[in-house]
Amino acid sequence: MNKRGHVLNALLLALGLGIVIEPGLDAATARTTAQITVPIVLGALFPDVDTAFGRHRKTLHSLPVLGIFLAYPIVFGNLQYVWIGVLTHYVLDVVGSRRGIALFHPLSDAEYGLPSGVTTSSKYADLVTVVVTAVELAIFWALHTYVVTLDLDLSAASEAAAGLGL
Repeated sequence: MNKRGHVLNALLLALGLGIVIEPGLDAATARTTAQITVPIVLGALFPDVDTAFGRHRKTLHSLPVLGIFLAYPIVFGNLQYVWIGVLTHYVLDVVGSRRGIALFHPLSDAEYGLPSGVTTSSKYADLVTVVVTAVELAIFWALHTYVVTLDLDLSAASEAAAGLGL
């Protein structure tokens, strides 16, 4: 997907997750949505920084990079929602586009993708983005409802990491 698709995906995700995390369409929902929108959009745009250096869809499109963004809020106590933007960027590139990404870079440059995608210049790119986003929101809703809350207070985890010298 192109930058437009990633921003569309991130904005729709932030809106949807705001409602998932704080249901009710009231001031609390608006506050939660505003709080998570910027981190999710920044996370969604971050992997494409590798267009300026390195190799696109390899250097910053890998599981080790995602691992750093998953660990960051636990270790430092901030950037809680940036990982969602990074993760959904990867999903959109794997499912929504034809090329795929190098998930195991730098160990392997093999690119992984699904045959379900379209080219970034396709007239169906926005439609594919919206469909992928709807599926992502359904998965996040299920995770939030049945597995773990996405409205995490990571201050305790951050304090534990600090106690370990991290």
